[in-house]
Amino acid sequence: MVSLASIQADFASDRTVTYQCLENLNLYDSPALKDLATQAVAGRQLRILGTTLPDASADLTGSALSAVLCEDDYPGWVAVEDLDLLAVAEAPYRAIALSTDDIHACLPQVIAFARQAMAQPNHYLWGGTVGPNYDCSGLVQTAFASAGIWLPRDAYQQEAFVQPIPITDLQPGDLVFFGRPDRCTHVGLYLGDGQYLHSSGKDQGRNGIGIDVLSEQGNAVSRAYFRQFRGAGRVVACYVGGRG
Repeated sequence: MVSLASIQADFASDRTVTYQCLENLNLYDSPALKDLATQAVAGRQLRILGTTLPDASADLTGSALSAVLCEDDYPGWVAVEDLDLLAVAEAPYRAIALSTDDIHACLPQVIAFARQAMAQPNHYLWGGTVGPNYDCSGLVQTAFASAGIWLPRDAYQQEAFVQPIPITDLQPGDLVFFGRPDRCTHVGLYLGDGQYLHSSGKDQGRNGIGIDVLSEQGNAVSRAYFRQFRGAGRVVACYVGGRG
């Protein structure tokens, strides 16, 4: 476990320290600690950013520290009260880069994880990555991470990271993207036979994980997303984090 005082001491000595999550950890989108940005499953690593830290002698209830996760360089805010969920990592984070062939061989495991997640009682959770409740890109990222393949966190980042492919070339394990003309806002995992698995919200989805089809002939959820279809992509590399 770490304390605010130990983090302050590390900053004072100008040491770059990597911390490891002992348990699942919430990261928030602002120091107000109201809305999730993402989550970190036990074992992930992060770094604390900045030198403006709360006074360790003051009441720290509701205080937050700026941090960035090592595996995907994703930023967020950690509650000071959650510092006991962190420990100093034994070694700095080192990304593992898999070959395209290695990634392809892992795709059955990725799909199996996603199907198993769907089989559990769940609902859509903005920022969710640790299960059983996920957002769309959190489910995709975690499914690939279960096989040792790291992707960027958000749907628009995943769209920019993968190799674009035409819809006619879709294979199981590819990603399908949806959204507005100017921005990707949703992602799903292609299963084959025109079907994809995704975690969708309440507004035009099912408030959880389900399977839909890339067609105007599907159910209401399928039709709503197909009208927003942007394109497809194939994962051919691992994201190399630890740079942010």
